[in-house]
Amino acid sequence: MNKQHTIKKKFSISGNGFHNGQLVNVTFCPAHTNHGYKIKRIDLDKQPIINAVAENVIDSICYNTTISQNGVYINAIEHAMAALYASQVDNCLIEINASEFPILDGGSISYINEIEQIGLEEQPLEREFFIIRDKIEICDETKKSNIVLLPDDHLVINTLITSKSKIINNQFATLDHIDNFKNEIATSRTFVSIKELELLLKKNMFKGSNLNNTVIIYEQQITQDKLNQLTTIMNIGHTDATKLGYITKKEITYSNEYAKHKLLDILGDISLIGKPIRGRIIATCPNHKINNQMARIIRKKIKVAEIQIPEYNQNKLPLMDINRIKELLPHRYPFLLVDKIIEIGENYIVGIKNVSINEPFFQGHFPKEPLVPGVLLVEAMAQVGGLLVLNTLENPNLYSTYFMKINSVKFRKKVTPGDTLIFHLKFTTEIRRGIANMKGFCFVGEYLVCEAEFMAQIAIKEK
Repeated sequence: MNKQHTIKKKFSISGNGFHNGQLVNVTFCPAHTNHGYKIKRIDLDKQPIINAVAENVIDSICYNTTISQNGVYINAIEHAMAALYASQVDNCLIEINASEFPILDGGSISYINEIEQIGLEEQPLEREFFIIRDKIEICDETKKSNIVLLPDDHLVINTLITSKSKIINNQFATLDHIDNFKNEIATSRTFVSIKELELLLKKNMFKGSNLNNTVIIYEQQITQDKLNQLTTIMNIGHTDATKLGYITKKEITYSNEYAKHKLLDILGDISLIGKPIRGRIIATCPNHKINNQMARIIRKKIKVAEIQIPEYNQNKLPLMDINRIKELLPHRYPFLLVDKIIEIGENYIVGIKNVSINEPFFQGHFPKEPLVPGVLLVEAMAQVGGLLVLNTLENPNLYSTYFMKINSVKFRKKVTPGDTLIFHLKFTTEIRRGIANMKGFCFVGEYLVCEAEFMAQIAIKEK
């Protein structure tokens, strides 16, 4: 799906809190374009809202993802976030009457089913993907965890669990396409070792779990009295302390269910990036900590330039060649500063300009140090922006665009002969009364060299 989506109407879901065991009600509401995921604590005064983004994740002893903003926190959000991300919901406001999400089925299937039942609503703006173009590696030597990001044409996640445990052993899980999440991943449940369970119960936590939504990994024998004490607290009935293995009422759904649930957690944690990913994630022994490190690294890369560098395949035929551009723009030599258009969406356009030493302005700017004048970079962006505006019109040949205002111009790097300029222009508002507002970016290679904001007027050509 290339357009942003929200849910068609609100829905609510209730269950026992992940750790406190109290009844929690969560309501998922439609949200406007570019809203992202936000969570409102309706149980508190002023009903504060927390942005569900990676930098708001805090350290937690709960083995879950906890976010906090302005002293207000929400725990155990990852299963709901994974469901939203997998359903390709871009914008959603979540209202909750407690400090943590319910455990429900121990995975994401309850949320997935609700979202499918009400359906999605397409929104006017296009989705902006974070495209992995180069290898990125994150390591946590203390926990022997590792995540590698590699280029791919869509999101693929590979999860590898290596363990000396005779129960879990080594497991591998793959999500080849986001559409397979419901049938292959969403039903995988929460796993907890007997050691983790003992620690959590001592802290008066994990009360929402039961043997339907949680699988207890029992691999180190403890006394019958101690096991009875733990199972009594959880209200799950006594089990034989001499029988090692999984303690669960439901059969293990998959032989690699543990690895599948780790993959589910990864999806929930990368949802906090704020953009869908296009690329391959290979995770070895992942956990929420390293997942969040990965998400933060990507968030930082997104923030550097506000927008990711467009892909440019020189072998691909342009959407507009120079002849078509000359039909739409009145500019001619030496002032036509765009060579081709390689991508057009409803609210954005990508153009190319190849800089040659034969450009006439290099004779005076400067003979011994040829540099493209900054004002011409802005002019080139404006011409690409003009093509974006004209592309929205039924008969573009009848109109011209005139720029009324240019703001927030920034030059970040010099441009010299041999450089290929990649321009990305996008609307910042809808066109109203013939006025278009745009933000423009100019890249050379991996570098942002110039950016500016434009206001243009659409006018009928004079005969």
